[in-house]
Amino acid sequence: MYNPQGRLDRDGLIRQYLPLVQRLAHHMIAKLPANVQLDDLVQVGMIGLADALSRFEADQGVQFETFATQRIRGAMLDELREGDWLSRGSRKSQKQIEQAVRRLEHRLGRSPAESEIAAELDMPLAEYQALLGRVRGTQLVYLEDIGGGDDDSDGFLDRHAADTEADPMSLLKDQRLRGALVAAIESLPERERHIMGMYYEQDMNLKEIGAVLGITESRVSQLHSQSIARLRSKMRSH
Repeated sequence: MYNPQGRLDRDGLIRQYLPLVQRLAHHMIAKLPANVQLDDLVQVGMIGLADALSRFEADQGVQFETFATQRIRGAMLDELREGDWLSRGSRKSQKQIEQAVRRLEHRLGRSPAESEIAAELDMPLAEYQALLGRVRGTQLVYLEDIGGGDDDSDGFLDRHAADTEADPMSLLKDQRLRGALVAAIESLPERERHIMGMYYEQDMNLKEIGAVLGITESRVSQLHSQSIARLRSKMRSH
């Protein structure tokens, strides 16, 4: 997109790709605690978009949207890392939920209901649901789960950024992990399984999922957090 003077129309491109920034921010916000504001993510994402415009070279053989998506996500993640967005308290609460789910699965031989998890944690259902909302920033895999603490995060990223296609053992491990994850997702309660499918496969945000299921956005967030706790419990052995 160029202006009448034959120069790149940066303002026009920024307006054109604003929906991309907003979509990425909506998708990322579900993984973050409630204190992170959507507008803040969008603002940081716009900085990433501007950076992409200044660095993009068409002869690199990459589409601009693909290049911009990486820059936008990178800017958001850098901001979140600097802000220490997931507190130790949230991490501790998330692990308590995960441990309760694991105990109940062993005891009951099935996926526990939400009310059963609340009872296992010795709290009223409403309090447990509020806790799910507070630990919205849960992830399927943390760096310390795989090896090393926070100080080892750079080493972890360096090791996993390398091309592993030439390593058959790495490919086999990856295939096993993917197979285990698919099986774990299929074992989720039906509504949670649908939420995970809409969120991760169809790239829908929480508001859109809530509209489909006829529930509030905050309720979708709670069920998403609970699903992640179930999956982390099942994936521990992998």
